[in-house]
Amino acid sequence: MKVSKHIALQFCQNLGKLFYAFAAVDKSVNDEEISTVKRLVEKYWLQQDLIVSCSQNDAKNAIIDTFNWLCKDMEYDAQTCYNSFINFKKQNNFIFTEDIKKLIIKTVGKISSSFSGQNKSELILLAKLNIELKKLNT
Repeated sequence: MKVSKHIALQFCQNLGKLFYAFAAVDKSVNDEEISTVKRLVEKYWLQQDLIVSCSQNDAKNAIIDTFNWLCKDMEYDAQTCYNSFINFKKQNNFIFTEDIKKLIIKTVGKISSSFSGQNKSELILLAKLNIELKKLNT
């Protein structure tokens, strides 16, 4: 899929927000979640066709820098970041192929279980995301 560099970078920034939402939904982000996000971005996200619109380095920085900024700033809560991701999804549904949706669920599942397994707040957010991603692209 070919998208503009601008949209690809916005997608990456919104992934950073979503990953933060899952790490912070229980009101704290620990070192294990931070290292898991970095590892998963390297492992899964830099090889996506969508990322080809911008350099892998730009994509990695957009995801990780957004995530790190949110962790350090602590100005935005998990729900605000989740809502921002969902708004981006609604405005750019064409990006969210079945493969991208599956990879999003896989990634946030690993983030939320990286520290002491999944808790109730993480499971609820995961269920909400599953429902949102299953909505038909319109």
